[in-house]
Amino acid sequence: MTKSNAAEPRDIFFVSNSVNELGGITSWSHQMARLFAEQGHRVHVIGIVPPPEGRVHELGPDLPYRTTTLYDVHPPSVRPVRGLRDKLNVVEQRRRTAREAGMHEQAAKMTTLFRGARPGGVVIVTQVWAMEWVALADTAGLAVIGMSHESFETCRRSSRFARVKRFYQDVDRMLPLTREDADKWIRQRMDNVGFMPNPLPFFPDVPSDRSQKVVASIGRLHEEKGVDLLLEAWAKVAPQHPDWTLRIYGSGEEAEALRKQAAELGVTDSVEWMGRTSDVAGALRESAVFALSSRGEGFPLAPMEAMATAVPCVAFDVAPGVREIITDGTDGFLAPPGNITEFARHLDTLMSDQELRDRMGETARENIQRFSTDEIVGRWEALFALVER
Repeated sequence: MTKSNAAEPRDIFFVSNSVNELGGITSWSHQMARLFAEQGHRVHVIGIVPPPEGRVHELGPDLPYRTTTLYDVHPPSVRPVRGLRDKLNVVEQRRRTAREAGMHEQAAKMTTLFRGARPGGVVIVTQVWAMEWVALADTAGLAVIGMSHESFETCRRSSRFARVKRFYQDVDRMLPLTREDADKWIRQRMDNVGFMPNPLPFFPDVPSDRSQKVVASIGRLHEEKGVDLLLEAWAKVAPQHPDWTLRIYGSGEEAEALRKQAAELGVTDSVEWMGRTSDVAGALRESAVFALSSRGEGFPLAPMEAMATAVPCVAFDVAPGVREIITDGTDGFLAPPGNITEFARHLDTLMSDQELRDRMGETARENIQRFSTDEIVGRWEALFALVER
């Protein structure tokens, strides 16, 4: 992307739980940081704490922007105060006092960074936990944007829901990922809500020709990603398609249990466990169908990557972001959440029909370009101008 002449250079701070914890938010933050740096903005990515052991996202050398992690080690966790006993618990009182003092100390570091910003600066808080520190810092003269990278329903089922309503109530703009979720947050009496979809992670020059009889799944091997549901669906279709393979890319705590499940379902011979891959585009080019079997999502990057590679998707319709990306029956198929029979039927339809795969794959590659990086950066630039203080 070339530098835009329309946008004045700004100081843009991304504040997340961690600068380099494995996961979609880290990938998104560094993609956007790089895009804004290419636009001529001065970008700084700030993390509150280091990533957990074994969950480090390798950022690579020569980043075109600064990164800072505030804490050297994770601060002490404290229980919520419930009743007189908790109030009188001396050990917990000390932990709470130490944590609060540490929060103010780290927030003061952010204040120092923020004070170096030129007029028109923006703070983008990607996770509401990190907002607890930003709220203690001095953001005078800066626009503050708070983001929720999950669906409204997923957030509502978690402890984050109350924190979003509390800590994002007074930011300049609160951004979920879709208009549908924005409407739900507005009904929570939040009057500062917009929405902002994720940009395409990449758009490969060479797409898949969908000739290899492979169904691909890419994601962490975690209960929320629903690979167990995918294996059940695969067990329904694999006997009718003995020349097809299910390739599962990813690692995680459920790996052993999932391998055992595959054996119990009798699909071990048709499932390949690929581990984590650093070449997502290459993995997708060797696939003909993509499966997203998640129980919950925000605005998932994996199906966007598949569609950009001209691979049609089958997904559970678990969030507005999923149906914003995939148009059911046009560039992929959606199944009701958890409906394994319907999911399997959609897989079978695509696996059985090369012409349909080709048509949907080419349509997907065309349709997904509405989330191109140019398009999304332009929307961000317009938002910056709107909230400028």
